[in-house]
Amino acid sequence: MKIGILTMFNGLATIYSLVNVVADHIKMLLEQGIEVRLLVSEDLKEEERWGIYLDPRIEWVKVCNHYQDKQIIWHDYSSPKAVIHDTFLEEAETIGRDLTDKLQGVDVCMLHDILFQGWHLLHNVAVRYAAERLPGLRFIAMTHSLPDESQMGNQVAWPHSARYSPLPNTDYVYPTNCGLEALSRQYRVPMDRCHVLNNSLDILDNMCGEVKALGRQIDLLSPDILIVYPGRFTTGKKFEKVAMLAGALKNVSTYEIKVIFCEFPSMDIPVAQYKKQIKEKGMYFGLKADDMIFTSDYGFPNGLPRYAVLDLFTLSNLYICPSYSESFGLTVLEAASRGNYLVLNEAVPALEELGKDLGACFLRWDARNFGFSTEETYSPSEKAYYEDNGRRILMAMEHNNIVTARMNIRKKYSPKWIYENQLKKLLPAPINKDFSS
Repeated sequence: MKIGILTMFNGLATIYSLVNVVADHIKMLLEQGIEVRLLVSEDLKEEERWGIYLDPRIEWVKVCNHYQDKQIIWHDYSSPKAVIHDTFLEEAETIGRDLTDKLQGVDVCMLHDILFQGWHLLHNVAVRYAAERLPGLRFIAMTHSLPDESQMGNQVAWPHSARYSPLPNTDYVYPTNCGLEALSRQYRVPMDRCHVLNNSLDILDNMCGEVKALGRQIDLLSPDILIVYPGRFTTGKKFEKVAMLAGALKNVSTYEIKVIFCEFPSMDIPVAQYKKQIKEKGMYFGLKADDMIFTSDYGFPNGLPRYAVLDLFTLSNLYICPSYSESFGLTVLEAASRGNYLVLNEAVPALEELGKDLGACFLRWDARNFGFSTEETYSPSEKAYYEDNGRRILMAMEHNNIVTARMNIRKKYSPKWIYENQLKKLLPAPINKDFSS
């Protein structure tokens, strides 16, 4: 499948939000192995490319922007009363002929504001010229601004009417559901031709290199609850208790849960032995083996640097600290500063002091501190204790608007989710060729 993206960009400045939206669409398509032909103004300077725009898989095609050896001026025709300049139709046909040639071999062409913006009326008419000559070509027309319903019920003269008329073989798209009715009224098309395609937020794109590398190996975005637990790999940090509580949370809910252990070396216990214990405990309480990730298994044997852990805390939404002993608990502050819900060991005085100040949830685990050492017992069982408290934790998280918002942003507004649940549905289904015969 080959997708054409018609933007008519003259530049690629990141302050222009549409440049970033198109960049995300390109990433989504390329990651699915879909060929991308990007159609831009012939006046765009190649040295302006950045990020995904440097990807060699993109086929760059420059569209005509000259007529009779002069650069075409894009006039703003947002008002249907604006007087059309004398050479408008000739310029539109010139661009249309070029588009007809340069859209050959494309299955679907995505239009970004081409049918909406007044200064793109010229390209709107040019696209219609090409569409007549490419009857098999489908279009996805995206509107990124408030739809214009001002001409409802009015007869609008050509070529102004192109901004208020259907384009053949076209689906119309708006970033939010609330704009679909207005979109259908502007273009005078039925609602079943109007669809939502949210803008996405590629959180990983702004992370450090270490987290990006980790994200290429494991899914950091899809879990409902992502738990990050950094620490020296010693039994005193009680890594197994994090896995056990995470398993109980999964056992009493329908949530997908993943734990990232950002461990760094310790001499207290053989690494392989302790990892095995942690995984066995986590699985007994409800996790799957691949729900527990040790960063030392993914290229970071000496642990992630602090800035990378802080980036991971930006993605996570639950921090569990069952540590046996703490003098302060700086990691608690780091997790809280990134909006994580806190579950701390109440029996450790430093964690209790910090947690009360930060509104944490408390559970009791074994602890050692100022002249005491405690060993907790649970009735009827430790598993029942975690599951009972797990329900309380989940309810608190669900009623915490910030925690819920962060989860939704990471999950439902990621490029992967937007592609799978919205954009993919607008594209033709891939043809499965049968070579058996």
